[in-house]
Amino acid sequence: MRPAKEIWEAVLGDLQLQVNRPNFRTWLEKTVGLDFQGHRFIVGVPNSFVAEYLDKSQRSLIEKALIGHTGEGIEVIFKVTSAEAESAPPIAKRPRESQFNPRYTFGSFIVGGCNRLACASAMAAVKNHSNGYNPLFFYGGTGLGKTHLLQAIGNAAQGRGLQAIYVSGEQFTSEFVKAIRGKSTDDFRARYRSVDILLFDDVQFIGGKSGTEECFFHIFNELHNNGRQIVISSDKSPREIPQLEERLCSRFEWGLTVETRSPDFKTRLSIIKAKAEQAGLLDFPTTTLEYIAHQGRRSVRELEGLLNRVVAYARLLSTPASPELARQALTNFSAKASQNGHFSPAMLIDTVAASFSISPADIIGRRRDRETALARQLAMYLLKQQNGCSLTEIGLELGGRSPSTVSHACEKISSGIESSGFVRQKLEDIKSHLKPPAFS
Repeated sequence: MRPAKEIWEAVLGDLQLQVNRPNFRTWLEKTVGLDFQGHRFIVGVPNSFVAEYLDKSQRSLIEKALIGHTGEGIEVIFKVTSAEAESAPPIAKRPRESQFNPRYTFGSFIVGGCNRLACASAMAAVKNHSNGYNPLFFYGGTGLGKTHLLQAIGNAAQGRGLQAIYVSGEQFTSEFVKAIRGKSTDDFRARYRSVDILLFDDVQFIGGKSGTEECFFHIFNELHNNGRQIVISSDKSPREIPQLEERLCSRFEWGLTVETRSPDFKTRLSIIKAKAEQAGLLDFPTTTLEYIAHQGRRSVRELEGLLNRVVAYARLLSTPASPELARQALTNFSAKASQNGHFSPAMLIDTVAASFSISPADIIGRRRDRETALARQLAMYLLKQQNGCSLTEIGLELGGRSPSTVSHACEKISSGIESSGFVRQKLEDIKSHLKPPAFS
């Protein structure tokens, strides 16, 4: 019988793709498979609060995932393995130094075109705190490195002897409500006003919560007036945060606002290689890593989840992590993407290349003959229409071409669909043959 720990690692790989990042980090990241006997699977959790939440809200999802890896009906039991969280005293001290994850540093942050400005500005926030961009506001989708950067700032700040505190919008709101009930709001505000750097994650959570916004408004003003650095993250730009007060919105725009974008293929490959090295997978085939990088184009979180899934399959089946194994492990992921009309860039490019009897390298490369140029333009058009990729993302996937080149190609194909039967037929032929790439 396979060890419970290995089975649970594989299940976590599945769950990481099905729940959002904050929920996974809060409720599942610190769980472990303890025992598997008969039809009972015991999961270790850090405290009774997590056990209660998983039992009431996630039991069905977890048992379904377990069935997928064990092939039999499972009753999952959540067992508290540590009393630490239960006995911890209320937080009423100086900022918690232990809250910064040592893995989240500037050294472990993979820099690419999608996040170069964000990383540089984050480093400047530590080096020139209070004299640089204040506030520094990061925004972008889930799993694109915003929390990593905030944590990296915190770790670097501590290394320079600065006092930094990290808090999420949800945590800030919860602590504020408790402070009101406990009549300790003065102590609550003092705790945040005493720091050199305030790192506020997921600020969109406080939008529409008037009391919380009022409290944060005054903390923000005092920190800013005293030359203390403020770094904020959100899934949206300040103007797009629902129900956010205008006075907060305008203050968020005082400094520098930086968007974190989805990583291009080169950056995704660098990220997945780094993740593999961190996991001790030094002999992981490059071709397999490239396959994973092609599949997970939305976020770093997604890439990590796909890698975990492939690793779990290789371990459980005692099979080398070949590209073919990766394809099998990620079949459900690829199928789901295909059902939504989305295919990996590699899949689209491979299918277009096959339709023209040329290689994918020709499309990505610099060949300029008429046939290759048309194939390249069709690939650009499909990446935009099928996947909704931005012009910049498409250009990066196809050899680093400019957004204007991509825009021109898409316009040319759109026009060709109306005027050329050959272009129209080629496009239909490519769409009918879209399928995951095969490996020999």
